[in-house]
Amino acid sequence: MTAERAGVEELLRACAPRVLGALVRRHGDFYGCEDAVQEALIAAARQWPEQGVPDRPGGWLLAVAHRKYVDQVRSEAARRRREDTVAVATPAAELLAPAADEAPDTDRDDSLALLFLCCHRDLSPPSRIALTLRAVGGLTTAQIAAAFLVPEATMAQRISRAKQTVRAAGDSLVLPGAGDRAPRLAEVRHVLYLVFNEGYTASGGEELTAPELSSEAIRLARLLHRLVPEDAETAGLLALMLLTDARRAARTGPHGELVPLAEQDRSRWDAALVAEGVGLISRTLPRGQVGPYQIQAAIAAVHDEAEAAGATDWPQILALYELLERTGANPMVTLNRAVAVAMVEGPGAGLALLDTLAADKRMARHHRLLATRAHLLELSGDPAAAAVAYREAARRTTSAPERRHLTERARRLG
Repeated sequence: MTAERAGVEELLRACAPRVLGALVRRHGDFYGCEDAVQEALIAAARQWPEQGVPDRPGGWLLAVAHRKYVDQVRSEAARRRREDTVAVATPAAELLAPAADEAPDTDRDDSLALLFLCCHRDLSPPSRIALTLRAVGGLTTAQIAAAFLVPEATMAQRISRAKQTVRAAGDSLVLPGAGDRAPRLAEVRHVLYLVFNEGYTASGGEELTAPELSSEAIRLARLLHRLVPEDAETAGLLALMLLTDARRAARTGPHGELVPLAEQDRSRWDAALVAEGVGLISRTLPRGQVGPYQIQAAIAAVHDEAEAAGATDWPQILALYELLERTGANPMVTLNRAVAVAMVEGPGAGLALLDTLAADKRMARHHRLLATRAHLLELSGDPAAAAVAYREAARRTTSAPERRHLTERARRLG
């Protein structure tokens, strides 16, 4: 992809939520407006690299999307004449005034309302993710399908069903009230967190990462932070993403093999992202009301600030994991705490904590539990048992890079 085309794509993604918000506010039809905006984005992606970016890109997109929407309504005139009348009745002067990217009143930026709408409670987590990436992220159905390793037709059906669910629930572009805003905002953060995690460590396939997903999650988290700058957990989520993504280049070797954190070349970490993430979480934590994303960001900051693996402040990390567990029981947090316990108190103490997870149905057969047990057995000086656990973990993972890594660890010990 050329730099010019990449710049156009970035601009389109930035414009997409505001254009869609303006169109939905005008017509009150999320289902039809979202389709129209997608067509406008496709038209821009084809024309702008060759003809140049318009002076008012948001206004151009809004005008084209409006025409696309009118065309859709007209095509159904026989059955939906009322909607045709509403669409065609829009004064022509409104098509370019105000331009979607030039509205001076930030209250008219409907990006936050769109995020709430796409993370509707009636939708399943996969549907929320898909709809958010398409409507707010501006990704095409093909791009989303490729990132999640599913056929395009499957993803198209998922998005269509999600839009139908939103329509049935009433697709008005309204921010939730004060009493409902906090839990809804938590749902939006969770969707972005899931998108980032899938990008940082793909759940399946031949590649360890899906950078386009983690990058998009960071972009949307930046957008969300801009929209709700007072929300400490949103700031914590963004800091966590930055501090984690800073290590991406060092997570794979020359042949795509997985490189564990302790063995990574830290000179390959993105120092600018580390500095930004540390600065953000350092400004956020003193506000009080510390939540799980802020604590995870603090843990990531401790790792990132260590000059070498041996210089990691494990007692501080252990204390942070203990604090994180108090925010809510989570077997993955306990799994990570077991590693910290092993580094502070010895591998035997870590293994004892892992034994408590074996009774948890969510973790009993999870490959990460087995991989962690293998690692601690290796540290404790039991290579034979460690090799068995590594091989069993390799059999259970759906990630090809993780499978190769775990198999290689077992081979070395064998």
